Amino acid sequence: MALSTAFTKLFGVRHPIALAPMGGSAGGALTAAVSRGGGLGLLGSGNGERDWLARELAIVAEQTTAPWGIGFLTWQIDIDAVEHALEHNPVAVMLSFGDPSPFAERVRRAGAALIIQVTDLEEARRAVDLGADVVVAQGSESGGHGARHGRSTLPFVPVVVDLAAPVPVLAAGGIADGRGLSAALALGAAGALIGTRFQATTEALVSPSVGTAIIQARGEDTERNSILDIARNSPWPRKYTARTLGHPFLDEWRGRETELTNDPHAQHAYQVALSMGDIPSLPVWAGEAVDLINDLPSATDLVNSLATQAEDALARAGKG
Repeated sequence: MALSTAFTKLFGVRHPIALAPMGGSAGGALTAAVSRGGGLGLLGSGNGERDWLARELAIVAEQTTAPWGIGFLTWQIDIDAVEHALEHNPVAVMLSFGDPSPFAERVRRAGAALIIQVTDLEEARRAVDLGADVVVAQGSESGGHGARHGRSTLPFVPVVVDLAAPVPVLAAGGIADGRGLSAALALGAAGALIGTRFQATTEALVSPSVGTAIIQARGEDTERNSILDIARNSPWPRKYTARTLGHPFLDEWRGRETELTNDPHAQHAYQVALSMGDIPSLPVWAGEAVDLINDLPSATDLVNSLATQAEDALARAGKG
């Protein structure tokens, strides 16, 4: 059976699967591969850095004619970054982590769909009030950044589905195989936004060690923390922390966030350790579903296998 939803109809894609626009790792090759597979690739622009965007947008244009979009960290961008991205005619712009209101009308005027990721009900209401075309309900199981006091995906998604109706909702957080996608659909979502699973693909813009670490990790190896943002001097809003795999600096400073914030020598030590190669260049962002990841496929093939797995899971449930 075909998994036709409001999301697939809105974007003209085959499968209700979107690539999480993971800053730095969701580059042009990964975005294009997901779109070629029948999902919606979302380029992980992060702060909208011009040189990075120019390089990765060229790759998207070269490798696919299928629908694709772009995602930004809302707290970190200005209108110029959005304007620049819109010049390349993405079908959608996704805004996460911050106030989307300064950018919403500009995205709509360009004819792109507005996707807003939310981590609590206050953010969900604001997204609906701003006229979001799609709302992403992110649960606390997700890898990378999310709400410090977020809710689990399973109970959070249907609440957002009810609040946002008839606006389609994508589930995010802890989804790494077709069973997770089928569960999202059963909760009333129109699809899933998937991140960690797509980091472990041949097209992901990460070092080989990251894919290996994800394959070898287990859910209990992940931890939501602000330590690594403080150490990196990355000024994320306090509301958001990041789920990562283990890290030497995290072990040293766990539970001592205030002390670390006020200790410039410790932050200098982090930079020295980076320069010496003693610690990874970036934290490994990973969600709780890493247990389900055991290979490094092409993202194009992965989209199709996720959809097939979801169809099989729904068929089995229908026979119960």
